[in-house]
Amino acid sequence: MELLVAGVLAVLATVAVTSFAPRVGVAAPLLLLLLGTAVSFLPFVPAVEVEPEIVLGVVLPPLLYSSAATIPTMELRRDVRTVSAFSVLLVVASALAVGFVLDAVVPGIGLATGIAIGAVVSPTDAVATSVVRKAGVSPRVVTVLEGESLLNDASALVLLRSAVVATAGTVSLLEVGGDFVLAVVVAVAVGYVVGRLHVWARAHITQTTSTVAISFVVPFVAYLPAEHLGASGLVAAVTAGLVTGRAAHTALSAQDRVTERAVWRTLELLLESTVLLLMGVQLFGLVEDVRAAHGSLWTALGYGVLTATVVVAVRAVFVGASVWELARRARRIPQLRDWLTQAQERLDAGDVPVRPGRSTPDGPAGGPSPERVEAVGRRVRRRLADIDYLTAEAFGPREATLLVWAGMRGAVTLAAAQSLPSDTPQRSLLVLVAFVVAAGTLLVQGATLPWVVRRLGLGDRAQDDAAALVALRAEVRDAALAHLQDPALVRPDGQPYDPRVLDRARAGLAAVDAAMDDEDAAPVRAQVHQLMIELVQAQRAELLRLRDLGVHSSAALDRALDEVDAVQIGLEMRGP
Repeated sequence: MELLVAGVLAVLATVAVTSFAPRVGVAAPLLLLLLGTAVSFLPFVPAVEVEPEIVLGVVLPPLLYSSAATIPTMELRRDVRTVSAFSVLLVVASALAVGFVLDAVVPGIGLATGIAIGAVVSPTDAVATSVVRKAGVSPRVVTVLEGESLLNDASALVLLRSAVVATAGTVSLLEVGGDFVLAVVVAVAVGYVVGRLHVWARAHITQTTSTVAISFVVPFVAYLPAEHLGASGLVAAVTAGLVTGRAAHTALSAQDRVTERAVWRTLELLLESTVLLLMGVQLFGLVEDVRAAHGSLWTALGYGVLTATVVVAVRAVFVGASVWELARRARRIPQLRDWLTQAQERLDAGDVPVRPGRSTPDGPAGGPSPERVEAVGRRVRRRLADIDYLTAEAFGPREATLLVWAGMRGAVTLAAAQSLPSDTPQRSLLVLVAFVVAAGTLLVQGATLPWVVRRLGLGDRAQDDAAALVALRAEVRDAALAHLQDPALVRPDGQPYDPRVLDRARAGLAAVDAAMDDEDAAPVRAQVHQLMIELVQAQRAELLRLRDLGVHSSAALDRALDEVDAVQIGLEMRGP
C-alpha cells in the first residue's frame, strides 16, 4: 500500500512540476531532482535505497529504446565516428583520469577501485540530455549528445565490471577488450533480431492497441537475453529501438505511429521523472551512511567536486581535439565535392564513374545497367547531401563549448555506483561522491545551459527550420504532381482513374501551390485554418448533442466522432 501511495504521489508531482516549470523558466528535470532531495530530508520519510537493478534493468531499457526509436538515424550515421569516439574513447580516458586522481587523494582505495569510480561517472545520461533538446540548439549537437548517451553505457559498465574484477585479482587489457567486443557485438546482434521480429509482428497485427502493447515489452525482450549471454542489455535495447524507428514508417500504419508516439511520450515523462525523483530521495540515506562511516560530509563533497572537475576537464580536452580533427577533415570537403559533382554530371549523361580496378556491369546496349546507374546515383546524392549537412552544421569553438557543458551525468552514474560490491573500500563515501557528480553536473550545468546557449548564440533555429519546411513542402507537392502525370497510375482494381478526378486533383495541388507561394496569403490561410477548426468543433458538438438525444446508434456516432477527430488532427498537424 505504501508503494502504491508513493507511486500516485510521484505521478501527481510529475504533472505539477512539468506544468509549473515553464512558468518559472527552469527545466522540469532539475525541479524534480530538487523535489526528490527535499522529500528525502522530511522527518517522516525513511532512508531510501533503490536497488541498482531497478534503474539499470527496469527503467533504462524502455527509456533508451524510446530515445533510439526517435533519434534521426540519418544524422546519427553522418556522425557515427564522432559518436563512437565519445562513447568509447572518452569513457576510457575519463575513467583512467579519475582513477589516478582518486587513487592519489583517497586513502586505501587502490587504482582499480579508482578506475571503477571513474567508469561510474564517465557516461553522460539520456535523461539529462532531455534538457539539451529543449534549448533549441543545432540538431547535430543534439544528435551527437543523444547518440553518445545511448551508447556509452556499455563502455562504462564493461569497464566498471573489469575494474571490479581487478580489485580481487588480475585482469589483462586483452580480457577487457574481449569483454567489450562481446558486450557490443552480441548485444547488437540480439537487438537487431528482436527489432526485426518486432517490426514483422506488428506489420501483421491490425489492432492498434495490440501493436502498441507489444512495443512495451520489446526493450526487455532485447535486454534479458543479451544480459544472459554476458552482453550489454542496454545496447541491445538501443539497437532494437534503432531498427524499429528505421522501419516504422513503412511497416506500421499512420494510426499506429500516432498512437504509439503519444503513449510513449507519456511513458517517457513518467520514467524520466521517476529516475530523477529516485535520485533525490536517496540522498538522505547516502548522507547517513557517510556520517556513520566518516563523520563528515565535507570530505565526500570535496572529492565529488574534484571528480566532477576532472571529468569536465577531460571532456573539454577530448571535445577540443575532436572538433579540431573534424575541422581538419573538413578541409578536404571542397575537393571531394568537386569530384562528386563531376560524378553526378557523368551519371546524368548515363556514364557510371567507377574507381580503378572495379568493373561495371553492362546494360543491354553495352553500357551500365539502369540498376547500376540508379544505385550509384543514390550513393552520390546521399554523399553530397552529407557534405551539405556537415558544412551547414560545422562544429566550431561555440559548438565545442556547448558539447562540453551539455555532458551532464545522471541516474546511470548513481545506479552504477550502488552496484559496487559491499566490500569495496570506503563504498559509502564513493557512492556519495558519484551522487555529487551526477546531481552537481545536472543541477549546475543543466541550470545554466539555457544561459550558455544564449551567450553562444546557438539557440535561434526557427527561421532556418521554417525555410527548410517550405522547401520540403515544395518537393512533396512536385512529387504528388508527377505521380498524377504518371501513365501507369491506376485504381486499386486496375481500372484507370476518371479524367475528371485527375483534373480535380491537379486543380487542388495548383491551389495549394498558389496559396503557399503567395506571401499575402498567410493571414488568409490562418483565418481559413481557424475557421476549419471551429467548423470541426461545431460538428463535434452536434454529434455529442445527438449522442445525448440517443437518436442514432452508438456505433455510427463513435465512427463519426473518430472521423471528426482525424480531420482535426490533420488540420492541427498541417497548421495555418
